[in-house]
Amino acid sequence: MQGSESTICLMRKTIDVAASKILYSEAFNEENLKTRWHAYSGEWGVDADGWLAGKNPENFAAMVVSKESYFGNVMVEFEARTVLPSTHDINFMWNGSWDEVSNKRDVGYVAGLQGWWEGKVGIEKSPDYKLNVATPLLDFVPGKTYFIQGGSIDGHCFICADGKLLLEVTDPDPIDSSEFGKVGFEAYCTQIQIRNVRIREIHWTPQTQYYMPEFE
Repeated sequence: MQGSESTICLMRKTIDVAASKILYSEAFNEENLKTRWHAYSGEWGVDADGWLAGKNPENFAAMVVSKESYFGNVMVEFEARTVLPSTHDINFMWNGSWDEVSNKRDVGYVAGLQGWWEGKVGIEKSPDYKLNVATPLLDFVPGKTYFIQGGSIDGHCFICADGKLLLEVTDPDPIDSSEFGKVGFEAYCTQIQIRNVRIREIHWTPQTQYYMPEFE
């Protein structure tokens, strides 16, 4: 996948993607979708080209969620695109959970491209949504296939597209990643396609950052 063997430089942290252990890497097919994932709402299926296709015309998060949990500091990487005429919302979750009673996403970090009603790249924390950060600066192209990476290190959340860091935020009250470990994908009033999903255990090193004087 494009950009998968690289480094991601965050504030005071560097992620070595190639050294980050792969916890999940399995192509989508109808059997995989039944055994490894749970489609809670919306229409989800696998097309002939191996894309996981999600469709939901309503204004709520229709999700497919992993049956297994991936605890700790994890990163999700995948290829995705909107299906025209849909133009927005490629969203995913990690360090997550599902409320079976209300049939809604519970605790979890959520990130995405071209969402938040105004075409923004964003990161938020469910279910209270007191942590929200977003930017409209990505020149998103509907129907284009993007290589997306996102995850967190002890609450330091980030999202990248096509090898470029788009957004990061440090959560002052991090999710307990030893307790919450579901990964999921979300169709919010959109049609999307997803393939080549990998879930990694993040390998990172702390970095001392400082400026070199540019003048005397």
